[in-house]
Amino acid sequence: MGVEEIVLLSETDEAIGTAPKVPSHHADTPYHLAFSCFLVDTEGKVLITRRALGKRTFPGVWTGSCCGHPAPGEGLRDAVLRRLRDELGVSARELTPILPAFRYQATAADGTLENERCPVVRAVTSSSAPLRLDPEEVEDAGWWTWDECVALAGRPESSPWFRLQVAELTRLGGPLEWPDAGTAALPPSLSW
Repeated sequence: MGVEEIVLLSETDEAIGTAPKVPSHHADTPYHLAFSCFLVDTEGKVLITRRALGKRTFPGVWTGSCCGHPAPGEGLRDAVLRRLRDELGVSARELTPILPAFRYQATAADGTLENERCPVVRAVTSSSAPLRLDPEEVEDAGWWTWDECVALAGRPESSPWFRLQVAELTRLGGPLEWPDAGTAALPPSLSW
């Protein structure tokens, strides 16, 4: 596999180029495209993951199901399905954009700045589907009730983006009730 590239964005969310992912994340990380996914089972439980302890930024924090960066020219659905498969070994159905305009900045303990336009997607699967965690990405994972997720968001061992996302998602009800926000608010550089 080649070097993973990220899509760099202007302040108006237009694609302005690409850059290699790893060296682009530093104390002055450029604004770029990413995504987060909440994998939900048919009972409304959410797969919560703990980032691998060997990750350079935010190691060992608890967060949503998966996150990543769409490759240049890759649509959001394909990027989410790729990361679900590669990080967790699962497939999903009913992908839905929930927070298409989500954007955040957060600084890790090592000084690395996350600076992302990060649409949030819900994916539905069966909790009986076996997980195959990629140890380079995921330390641990489990199915949590939404109340447990909300409680986690109030604790420092959760990721900054998870805390911000949960604050917005709680206003929408439980995970199976989250309405389809549509794709109009996605950045122009990202197809569904």
